[in-house]
Amino acid sequence: MPGISETPLPSPDQGRPIFQPWHCFDPAHAQWIPTRSSLPDDPVQPAHQKDTSDLVLVTWNIDSGAERAKDRAAALITFITDIEPKVDIVFLQEVSRSALEQILSDDRIRQNWFSSEGGHSSWGTRSFSTATLVSKSRFASQCDPGKSNPSLGPAWRVKYPSRYARDALFCDIFLSSPDESTSPSPTTPTRLVNVHLDSLPIKPSFRPQQISILSAFLSAAGRGLVAGDFNPVLEEDANLVEENGLTDVWKSLRPQDPGYTWGVDGTKRFPPARLDKVAVLGLKPATIRVLEPQILEQPSSFTPSPEGFTDTDDVPWSDHHGLLCSFSQGLNGGN
Repeated sequence: MPGISETPLPSPDQGRPIFQPWHCFDPAHAQWIPTRSSLPDDPVQPAHQKDTSDLVLVTWNIDSGAERAKDRAAALITFITDIEPKVDIVFLQEVSRSALEQILSDDRIRQNWFSSEGGHSSWGTRSFSTATLVSKSRFASQCDPGKSNPSLGPAWRVKYPSRYARDALFCDIFLSSPDESTSPSPTTPTRLVNVHLDSLPIKPSFRPQQISILSAFLSAAGRGLVAGDFNPVLEEDANLVEENGLTDVWKSLRPQDPGYTWGVDGTKRFPPARLDKVAVLGLKPATIRVLEPQILEQPSSFTPSPEGFTDTDDVPWSDHHGLLCSFSQGLNGGN
């Protein structure tokens, strides 16, 4: 299978990839270390088992600015790891540095997941960014060789035009299936992109350029998906996914359902909106649904004000709802 040097990419004017390693937790040294298969020019470990069930993805903007970041991250991880059928891929946006610290210290994550981040070194000076987790039970790597199928390929970031120095977090996986007529070659990547597009209705908007760049990287691979916080808050954002040759999974599977993921409680200065999306190229989406954030329990040391609890005492996991999406390893005949 191809290594980093053979990763299919669009022309350099679409953005240059900044490759970064996948990480797995090394209990012997109590630290996250790079996986061998994600180092430059190291080939991807081939898959040995064939698991043809749908892949399951969760994407969630976890709100970097709210209080109790570590508690909220811990609650979200508990919820996600308890979902049935089991989640294979987790995209997180607005991961603060303290939230990332909590996630990487969680024994469940250390034992059962690969992480795109072993710390926040790929974030530069930003106070929050994106992070991707993939399940060891579904993905093989030289950190955990020959364990399962699909296989884990390279990971990288692409800096695109942004008012907030945001970027896109990419990774390739390698799928296989007994039915070769509907499955990609085991050397052909399926590309996954975790995004937090620019926020707010500011003109001129960089979101059209951002989605165009994402589409170019997906097209270079031939199949994949992009998921995360698209922030479609201007009229021009409404059809950007389709205009760039991608299929909006929510519109495809649940066209009569508004699918709001933000502002649902009516307390925001903007109306409810479907800010979070999953879009695919050449894949068969199977299901998609909204995941509602819950409220944190008050810590045992919490002392309410003399007037009693107020609305500000309630801390939701995030100001966003999450999305749970499953998709087939087979190829979609058209988009």
